[in-house]
Amino acid sequence: MKSHMYAVILAGGQGKRFWPISTAAHPKQLLNLLGEKTLLEMAVERVMDIIPLENILVLTNRSLVDASRLAAPSLPPENIIGEPMGRDTAPAVALSCLLVEHRDPEGVFCILTADQVMENLPLFRKTLIEAAEIASREELIVTIGINPAEPSTSFGYIETDGVYEKRDNVEFFKVKRFVEKPNIDKAREYVANGGYLWNAGMFIWSANTVRNGLNRYTPHLVEMMDRLAPHIETDNFIEHIRIEYERLEKISIDYALMEKADNIVVARGMFAWSDLGSWSAVADHLDEDVNGNVTIGDVQSIDSHGNIVVSKNRLTALIGINDLVVIQADGVTLVCPKDRAQDIKEMVRKLTDDGGYGGVL
Repeated sequence: MKSHMYAVILAGGQGKRFWPISTAAHPKQLLNLLGEKTLLEMAVERVMDIIPLENILVLTNRSLVDASRLAAPSLPPENIIGEPMGRDTAPAVALSCLLVEHRDPEGVFCILTADQVMENLPLFRKTLIEAAEIASREELIVTIGINPAEPSTSFGYIETDGVYEKRDNVEFFKVKRFVEKPNIDKAREYVANGGYLWNAGMFIWSANTVRNGLNRYTPHLVEMMDRLAPHIETDNFIEHIRIEYERLEKISIDYALMEKADNIVVARGMFAWSDLGSWSAVADHLDEDVNGNVTIGDVQSIDSHGNIVVSKNRLTALIGINDLVVIQADGVTLVCPKDRAQDIKEMVRKLTDDGGYGGVL
């Protein structure tokens, strides 16, 4: 099975909620937010014990290929492929399927992302292996749902519909439906019910299963794959992807396939999992000082509590400041309340509309 197992790590996001330390030219997956290694390098290392390095692919933005190769030096350079433009996850999955089936018609591949963090890695890897075994045996779409730690409104949910199989202490369930991000009352209801899992956006399937599923529900993506196939080992492959992508509208894999398919099972992920979608999520993985401040870089404080401060290569000093996000990077300073950190993306939009404000994006 190992020789037929692949991973495709999606690493093309811009990480706008981490501006100004994350920019279009150097987004969050290329940052070392949680230590010495970049998030992309951590994503590769999570699976390299169970998947050969030559079978680990990274799909990123075309402009980030060189930087991604530097951030993940253990991978063969040709395994890092650049999309010429973003078209959401369904075209990315179709392109991933094409790349895998070209290498191995019997390939089974995992779709993972570079901005997630897992603890208890042995259990995570075991879950992936068992999911891949099922995906290689049957024409099933296998996803991993996370056992909810709290009634979160930040994630979509998967409603289960009875046990499908139990493999070496990993439970698989039939999937009844996918649910969009709920309000807090619905989230509490889902967690109390016990039959709902967080949708972590991780998928495991055979190339044949993906092709058949897309052909049934979004056949234009399979037509794209077939037009690209003759060019896959040529110098103008990326140019042909650009031509194909320009014809496409953005479409997520959830909408294109997952919400329509009737052959889905979900593994209950019992490992700790986090989607690094905000500064608060990053802070959850870092140590606090005695006043509850999480700091990266050169920071001094007096009578300040509960702050998140990033200040590399310069000093940031706080006096009497509480519950703020303060980020210093490349001549830019961001200050906002912690409970408004999700609005950083709106600031990036405003700056983009204003012409990048002198190139700070």
